[in-house]
Amino acid sequence: MASVLSASHFHNEEAAFQYVESHLWPHGPACPFCGATGDKIGRLYGKTTRAGLRKCYGCRKPFTVRMGSIFEDSKLPLRLWLQAIHLICSSKKGISTRQLQRTLGVGMKTAWFLGHRIRGMMDNPKGGLPPLGGEGKTLEADATYVGRKPGTKVKGGPSHMNPVFSLVERRGGVRSFHIPNVRGETLHAVLAKHADPRSHLRTDEATTLTGVGWNFASHKTVVHSMGEYVRGDAHTNTIEGFFSILKRGVYGVFQHVSEAHLHRYLAEFDFRYNTREKVGFDDVTRATLALRGAAGKRLTYRTAH
Repeated sequence: MASVLSASHFHNEEAAFQYVESHLWPHGPACPFCGATGDKIGRLYGKTTRAGLRKCYGCRKPFTVRMGSIFEDSKLPLRLWLQAIHLICSSKKGISTRQLQRTLGVGMKTAWFLGHRIRGMMDNPKGGLPPLGGEGKTLEADATYVGRKPGTKVKGGPSHMNPVFSLVERRGGVRSFHIPNVRGETLHAVLAKHADPRSHLRTDEATTLTGVGWNFASHKTVVHSMGEYVRGDAHTNTIEGFFSILKRGVYGVFQHVSEAHLHRYLAEFDFRYNTREKVGFDDVTRATLALRGAAGKRLTYRTAH
């Protein structure tokens, strides 16, 4: 990681702007106000100390690559943004707000907001994604709980466990949802929208799951309560492995995640799993993909609460 973080865009602000521009403006700079491109866009030299400042000769307005992205209105240097993106993308179980604060030398509030903005980069609008699975593919589905365990003494709030439902395609991606309950109709609604019925579905013996696979190519269950974990190709080992990483991150790194922000943490863990080394990504390409997710998104401090 040390050799990667020695790259110029992690330490020089002008290089940081050039790096971000190359990914958010792959076809050249574009005015966020009027959409002008090409020779209608110029640089402002000698008139400002702001790195990356450009001027549109169409609408006469200045702008930078930050505008219209998740970086907008942030006073944090872009090079520190890039360091934070790399740190979060290369940490398998995540990195805490306090650790970000110490590593970057920023305030705790800044580090907290920074982490949530980066999770916003990783969050894809699940409604616009094609269903997981397909003909000849196998999906595993399961539910778990994340949060403060019952009986935990909490300052300022009660104990609460939040249900999470995940779908994972073997040798493929994962998709996780913070759901209101684990009733059959709730799980079936998620499967109907996000799972291709041509897939082979594998679950455990939970009563809420045994009745949801009737319209799939096949549906097999394993009975964990009887000590059964694998029967031929029937198992939920893949999704249990994902839940293990998720919980080690939540309890071991973050200590606690609030219900209001759980969907952002799920997006973070989904993103890293979907861009893991086994499917062809490394730390650099994973961070680059996250960076491209900055375009067209804004998360204000008010909406982060």
